[in-house]
Amino acid sequence: ALIQELKAAGHYLGAHSDQHLLYAPWDNRDSLLISKEQFIEDLRANYREMARFGIQKQDAPFFLPPYEWYNATISQWTKELGLQLINFSPGTRSNADYTTPDMGGRYRSSEEIMDSILNYEQESPSGLNGFFLLLHIGTHPDRTDKFYHRLGELIGVLRERGYGFELMK
Repeated sequence: ALIQELKAAGHYLGAHSDQHLLYAPWDNRDSLLISKEQFIEDLRANYREMARFGIQKQDAPFFLPPYEWYNATISQWTKELGLQLINFSPGTRSNADYTTPDMGGRYRSSEEIMDSILNYEQESPSGLNGFFLLLHIGTHPDRTDKFYHRLGELIGVLRERGYGFELMK
């Protein structure tokens, strides 16, 4: 299975929610749409599922909130569970790889995403140093143009430009 292949290749695989809950309203980030109990149970369910593939909580201490949308309360609850909340570095549009053609103007093809990442790297004074690029391994079936199929190409180009890759620790 893909998860075992990624794990065997040394990729970091971590928690991102079991049910992909929206924690806070889009228009009022300081409020909550879930209780602490819901948050904890959802995250525990995520770790139970990962354990089926041999990924234990101590091996996956980083937590990327669903929708990459959270607030100070979610950050605190994450810390209380002994996890480190992380998020992707904005600006490259790497995270748009979930979009589907029926989204109209919000849709980004894999070519557009690749161009956006590489253009950002060229135009930013510090390039992509220290960046976390978010790519979705699970995308809607309507998105037949899966960006993760181009990950090897992206890594190759970035290595040619002098970048190295570090494991998250």
